[in-house]
Formats: sequence, structure tokens, C-alpha cells
Amino acid sequence: MSDDLHQALAGVRAEIDGIDGELLRLLNARARCAQKVGEIKAEHGEAGHIYRPEREAQVLRRLQDTNPGPLPGESITFFFREVMSACLSLEQPLGIAFLGPLGTFSESAATKHFGHAARLLPQASIDDVFREVESGHAHYAVVPVENSTEGAVGRTMDLLLATPLKICGEVVLRIHQNLLTRESDLGKISKVYSHAQSLAQCHEWLNHNLPGVPRVSVASNSLAAQMAAAEAGAAAIAGEAAAEHFQLPKLAANIEDEPNNTTRFLVLGKHDAGLSGRDKTSLIMSAPNRTGALHELLLPLSAAGVSMCRLESRPAKNALWEYVFYVDIEGHREEPAIKAALELLAGKAAYLKTLGSYPVAVY
Repeated sequence: MSDDLHQALAGVRAEIDGIDGELLRLLNARARCAQKVGEIKAEHGEAGHIYRPEREAQVLRRLQDTNPGPLPGESITFFFREVMSACLSLEQPLGIAFLGPLGTFSESAATKHFGHAARLLPQASIDDVFREVESGHAHYAVVPVENSTEGAVGRTMDLLLATPLKICGEVVLRIHQNLLTRESDLGKISKVYSHAQSLAQCHEWLNHNLPGVPRVSVASNSLAAQMAAAEAGAAAIAGEAAAEHFQLPKLAANIEDEPNNTTRFLVLGKHDAGLSGRDKTSLIMSAPNRTGALHELLLPLSAAGVSMCRLESRPAKNALWEYVFYVDIEGHREEPAIKAALELLAGKAAYLKTLGSYPVAVY
């Protein structure tokens, strides 16, 4: 290395060291402010609400809007989520229940939303995830609700009908599927394990690259990776988290058939969120069994100028051929137009449940 190059690098590295020192000072100053917020809440009897989804969303959006680069917005969001996660943990680490085991996409969604300082609590089923928060053993739940290629997650939607929990956030996770195996080429693979949805999401890739190889559906992608790691000739379709957790090499990456394969997760707790400035409200409703009843239900939303961004139907559990409708609308239930529309809707619907208002996911 020439003297000129050494001096040039030394100067830049010294500047980096100085910036790192300033970052360290500022991060700790921010942490002390977070502690003061906790103390003020405790003085006013609100110590239980240390996590405010609307405040977090506002901070992240402001940072993205004012980010001059060169770091992309996604990196800024990741960094500051981790900062906020670490600051929250100084008051109390949040317990987050999700569909386990470790290494699933649900774990990735929970970490993406709550950061690595959260206390992750993997559960054996979606039912158990709900129960963990309902019983007070966890602060929040992260559950899958829909996939862009495979549609709604029926069990989550059915449980939303009965739970007292509220939706307080959402996570949108880009799903990259990988073929994980200890084998060195495709010709040596004799079996593929994965969750049924992941097998479906990679159907055409498997047909083209592993025709005739048996596909075995298991409870989770993480279990599939665990099984493939222990069995010669076996492979698993799973995500990055499972590859890291089981130290299983990727023989092929991004094998999903749809390039924009995405799963939406809901964050559930014992409260929803306040106004953030860009929100959604989720509802469940049923219509009287008569012609045009659903159209009548949607009229109050249309008349109030409320945009509907999702409408799903599910069979009602208490009557044959009866249905309930899951609706996502743009806006917060405390906004005047939304509030008025919901009051009108309550008078028309045979059943109406507001699942919660919450910030639109920040990427």
C-alpha cells in the first residue's frame, strides 16, 4: 500500500471513528429520553402502554421522508426499528408470540416489526399464538392473514371473529423461498419437505427442476429444514431464517414462482393504535339473509367517501350457508368520516365487530 493511499484511508477512517463516537453518544442520549418517557407514563398510571404503534410509524415515516441518502429508506427503517426496540427493552422487553418454531417467516415478521431486542415466544399453532396474548403470557401476537399468491389464512380469520384482541399493526414481508440441502446438486435430491403453502408457491419451479421428486408437506418450513438437515438426499423449501438457524446451505435461491410473493401479518394486542396519519381499520360484519343486503352494508362507506382495500368472505360457524365479511378500509375509526360511517353501518349490519385501527405498514 502506497503512502498516499495509506494517508487517504487513514483520514477517512479517522472521520468514521469520530462519527461512530458521536453516534454512540446520541444513541445513549436517545435511550435516556426513552427512559424519561417511561417514567412520565408511570407517574400518570400508563406504564403498561410502553409500545405506541402510531408513534413508531410517525417516526419511521418522518425519517424516510427526510432521508437524503445514500442509505435507502429500507435500511433507515431497519436501523431505527432496532434503535427503538433496544430503547423499549430498557423499560421492559416485549414478549412477542408467533407461529413457530424458530426459523419461520412468522419469526422474520415478528423481528422485522419489533426488532431483535424483543423476547420471541414461538408457538405450536396459530390458536396458541392468540391464547398466549389473551392470557397475558405475551404482550403481542404476530399472525399471518393473507398471502399474495395463496390468499387468506383461514384459521387466523376464524380466530379474529372470537378474540377480544385488537389489531394494532401490520407487517408486510417479501417472501423469498430457497431450496436448502446438504447435497451439492439437484440430481442427488430424492425428497422435498416444506409447508403446503410454500410447496404451492414453488410448484412450477419444482415441476421444471425436480420433476417426479416426492414433495412432503410438514407443519412448518422450519421443521422441513430441520428434517432435511438430518436426512441424506432430502431438501427443504424455506426462508433465510431457517437456513441460518439450521446451518443448511442454499442450493437454489428465490425459487418462488411469483416474483412479488408477499405475506401480510397482523400485530395483535389488548389495544389498537391511535391516529398516525396513515391508517387502516379492519371490520367483521354480516348481512341479513336477503337480496342486496351486502350492497346496503357497503353504502355507508361509499357515501362517506371511505375507500375499501380488502373484502373477504368466510362461512359463519353458527349457520349453514351463512357468511361473515372481513373488510379493511382506509382511515382510522376516530376520523369523523369513518366514525359516522361505522355508526350507520352498525344500524344496518346483523353483526359488526371493529377489529382495530392501526398504522399502514412502513417498509
